[in-house]
Amino acid sequence: MPTIVYEVPGISCGHCKAAIEGEVSTVPGVERVTVDVDAKTVEVVGDAPDEAVRAAIDTAGYEVAGVRAA
Repeated sequence: MPTIVYEVPGISCGHCKAAIEGEVSTVPGVERVTVDVDAKTVEVVGDAPDEAVRAAIDTAGYEVAGVRAA
C-alpha cells in the first residue's frame, strides 16, 4: 500500500489533528491517516487520489506545503 506524507505547517494542536484525520479518513481509498502534530505532517496510507486528499485537508481548513513519499 503506498504511503504519502503531506507537509502541513498549520498543524498546531489536537483539534487540528482531529479535524484533518476526520476529513481525510472519508476519502475513498484511504486505508489509514495519521497526523503528527510535532512534525506538522499528515501520513496517508492507501491508493486515494492526491487531489482528493489535498481537497480534504483544505476542507479541514489547512494548506498543504509539500508532499513526499514515505
